[in-house]
Amino acid sequence: MANLREIEEIEDQGIVLSDGCRLSARVWRPVDAGDDPVPVILEYLPYRKRDGTCARDALTHPYLAKRGYACVRVDMRGNGDSEGLMEDEYTAQELSDAVEVINWLAAQPWCSGKVGMMGISWGGFNGLQVAALNPEPLKAVITLCSTVDRYADDIHYKGGCLLNENLGWGSTMWAYSSRPPDPALRPDWREMWMQRLEAEPFLPVVWLGHQTRDAYWKHGSICEDYSALKAKVLAVGGWGDAYKNAVPQIVENLPGAKGIVGPWVHKYPHFAVPEPRIGFLQEALRWWDKWLKGIDSGVEDDPDLSLYVMDGVRPKTWYAERPGRWIDHVTGLVGCVRYHLEEGGALGPRGERFETQIMSPADTGMEGGEYCAIWLGPEMPGDQRADDAKSACWDSAPLAEEMPITGSPEAVLRLRSEAVQGQVAVRLNHVHPDGASTRITYGVLNLTHRGGHDSPTELVPGEEVEIRVKLDHIAYVVPEGHRIRVAVSNAYWPLVWPAPEAGVLTVTGGWLDMPERESVGVDERGFPPPEAESPWEVETLREAANSRRIERDMGTGIVSLIIEDDFGKRRDLGHGLITGGKARERWEIHPDDPLRARGITHWTEEMQRGEIRIRTETHAEMRADRENFFLKARLEAYENDVLVFEKDVAETIPRDGV
Repeated sequence: MANLREIEEIEDQGIVLSDGCRLSARVWRPVDAGDDPVPVILEYLPYRKRDGTCARDALTHPYLAKRGYACVRVDMRGNGDSEGLMEDEYTAQELSDAVEVINWLAAQPWCSGKVGMMGISWGGFNGLQVAALNPEPLKAVITLCSTVDRYADDIHYKGGCLLNENLGWGSTMWAYSSRPPDPALRPDWREMWMQRLEAEPFLPVVWLGHQTRDAYWKHGSICEDYSALKAKVLAVGGWGDAYKNAVPQIVENLPGAKGIVGPWVHKYPHFAVPEPRIGFLQEALRWWDKWLKGIDSGVEDDPDLSLYVMDGVRPKTWYAERPGRWIDHVTGLVGCVRYHLEEGGALGPRGERFETQIMSPADTGMEGGEYCAIWLGPEMPGDQRADDAKSACWDSAPLAEEMPITGSPEAVLRLRSEAVQGQVAVRLNHVHPDGASTRITYGVLNLTHRGGHDSPTELVPGEEVEIRVKLDHIAYVVPEGHRIRVAVSNAYWPLVWPAPEAGVLTVTGGWLDMPERESVGVDERGFPPPEAESPWEVETLREAANSRRIERDMGTGIVSLIIEDDFGKRRDLGHGLITGGKARERWEIHPDDPLRARGITHWTEEMQRGEIRIRTETHAEMRADRENFFLKARLEAYENDVLVFEKDVAETIPRDGV
């Protein structure tokens, strides 16, 4: 083991930008970095270094600092302890600020002049976006759980359908951004807080104002020009996460990029679930050593894309572990095998014409799980039998041998619609001998986007069209003797917002192209076990708890998914700040009426510093008729239980083929 360097921590390093805005950074670096300068690893986020990301920061940044790096965790403009105001995600201002930060870091006497960016989710997104701007000191990026296409593969739209996560995560940011700086760090914390509250946007309004893949979404989508990225990229993802497609796309399109996809949800792999975890920090160190220090760490000889192939298991809403094996994606590929949809619900070799009607109730999809599993509650897709019963299904014969699936299946359907708008959800399921149904992967398509996401085109009622639905990338083994199922519905609530009318789809034919490979026997790649620094030291004042339940009102017929996440309450034993929070979501719909869909959210954020007690309550609601979406939101801020700020937002936004 290399000699570990003694490190120091700076809690509030100021970085003053060219316009005078002071950003606040937390820094871990070797104490002798002034005499022996080191490369910098930057993580740049809106999620509050003082309380929001402390748990993962404690495990990660000191580890790398002891091994010869300066880790710098910066609160973005308008968040945490940084000055300024934030207008939206991934703005030109945000990216320009990051370039300034990188250049400032590279010029410090304790920096070697080379910088890397590392981040998950928001930090994974902007790491790629900043790399596309090519600041000279930025030599390498590690991006986790991110995307190359902000329209097609973020939390806003999928297959041209409106994701309800657009409201869900927008409500999260409505709550997150309502919090003040820590009064212990900013004497003018209250003035900064009031300015934030006054300026804070309700972002679902912004995002819903762009229902097609226009210039708004192309900004920050690195797929627009992969060649702009010169930094070396290591991309990491998880099959339990929403962002399953970016890693294969990055490896395919960026020379020298490497990719790792494990069984994980939206977490760093050294503490993620489901297990097995890997020694992510050791892998990150190898990446940084090569591209920031010029050490031959062997990363160039690693497989371009390493995938964890999960064994087929019974459906559960949460997994602590997923058995499986690591493979090099390029070994053992068979190619695509075509399975035709046949009359009578069979999935087989013949491509005959038939007619099957799809009239899914609007509550189809209640077992779909969370779009982006992150809070560690029962968020995974459950037993699909309830949703399969409301869908048209085609089943294979029992498999004569196990079927490893690695890649992105594609469904092609010929169909007619009774309505000018509509949607389809295609699920590839693993059917067990007793009938239990596990979702392997899925895709959705707004039928007005069948020709592309730039300009929707209405359907002609009764006219047959051929559509293609790309399913998310996956690596999964269906056991011998089990079946695969293609389930097709024209509703998938509450994952996506419903079309204005349910309508009837008539499927007349189609097939599924399945990427298959040879059987997977043993691990083709090994990773070291996870290492990390000591956990964040806190006193727990309220335990965390998560719940999801489905309710059916027998009087009104309304079906609701109710989500309650209590994130607990804790005191930081280092600096003493007390923080906590709760989130509630309710997604309602009537099985016979998609226009009765409604999403409701309510967040509570708590913070205490000495005698100062801060609480914000944020509410949001969305509904729609045939022509418009209706959004409203309310923000209330309390200081020592006295209401000190309130504001309301109400917007009507025309539907544009959604």
